Amino acid sequence: MGISLLILASTESDCQVRIITAAERTTEYFPMLKGKHIAVVANQTSLIGKTHLVDSLNNSGFDIQCVFAPEHGFRGEAEAGEHVSSSRDKKTGIPVISLYGKHKKPTYEDLKGIDFLIFDIQDVGARFYTYISTLQYVMEACADAGIPVLVLDRPNPNGFYVDGPVLDTAFSSFVGMNPIPVIHGLTMAEYALMMKGEGWIKSIKKCELYYVKVVNWNHKVLYDLPVPPSPNLPNMSSIYLYPSLCFFEGTDISVGRGTAFPFQVIGKPGLTKGSFKFTPKSITGKAVKPLYENEICSGYDLREFGTSYMSNAGLLYIYWLIELYNQSDNKDRFFNNFFDTLAGTDKFRKQIISKTPEEEIRNSWQKDLEDFKIKRRKYLLYEDYE
Repeated sequence: MGISLLILASTESDCQVRIITAAERTTEYFPMLKGKHIAVVANQTSLIGKTHLVDSLNNSGFDIQCVFAPEHGFRGEAEAGEHVSSSRDKKTGIPVISLYGKHKKPTYEDLKGIDFLIFDIQDVGARFYTYISTLQYVMEACADAGIPVLVLDRPNPNGFYVDGPVLDTAFSSFVGMNPIPVIHGLTMAEYALMMKGEGWIKSIKKCELYYVKVVNWNHKVLYDLPVPPSPNLPNMSSIYLYPSLCFFEGTDISVGRGTAFPFQVIGKPGLTKGSFKFTPKSITGKAVKPLYENEICSGYDLREFGTSYMSNAGLLYIYWLIELYNQSDNKDRFFNNFFDTLAGTDKFRKQIISKTPEEEIRNSWQKDLEDFKIKRRKYLLYEDYE
């Protein structure tokens, strides 16, 4: 079930119209919260203007029982993969329960006394960006407990294309749980509808799902995020590059963690063809003991490429991955065990090793991509990019 509204069409003349996120549309969902004991899944992107959603709800007198914090924590201060401990929010005193580390899914005890849950987190549209996995676990736990879930939607900054290998469920993990491509082209609300509609929510009960849509946005509209979605995605260049560069986390190549430009550069010590130099350092809240810490790395500066090309390319850029594998002086150690998990298949790695041409690699994805696109259309809430 969704909350209906009129979505304004995007044209050249109205492209400057302000995009209104679902969280801002309080008249659409505040009435649903009256008299409810509420839980909120949120992070630093969960804003109404410049005010955090939790602060707005708290100031409006709603009964917030707890906040669930995903990867990077409630206020967005933890780096990727870092354990986020449960505590109390210093500003409001509301209990904060971590949904990362070994505790990725709310338990029955976590949800005890809760009768309504709000999910509001900015996604970046890549399968391995773990907030969509958190959404799935939350929907499953709430379905089991009979608690309705309300998704406050936000634009997908990479929602203008669909690309990459579709996950083989034999490789399911927290960085890829369902058979979707690397770039899925869905907002959080659209993805929630897909998970429910395709039967991916593992519960004996149906999830009672509600959503509020974004106004003045569709899949043709580029969206500049007002706040970084996580510590190592500090700007739009990194967000556009992230889906293509994250594969390098499964290799011996640094993506710039521990620098001022993570997910905007690639390289390693001794790389002969790259002219750009960078030295990863430990940075509190962003990079603890990053790959090649305190070592000078040679590689490529992709910052301008991210904003000038990737913002409109409409494809997963795999040239660098193929090129740096071919440049590697120790190909047996180029890939690590994480690569297939990120790719959602072992076929991609094997294609690179066997020097399969890029066009042939892309062609091998097309049948699964076309099947996914047909499925995806059933759940779209906004005008598509095609």
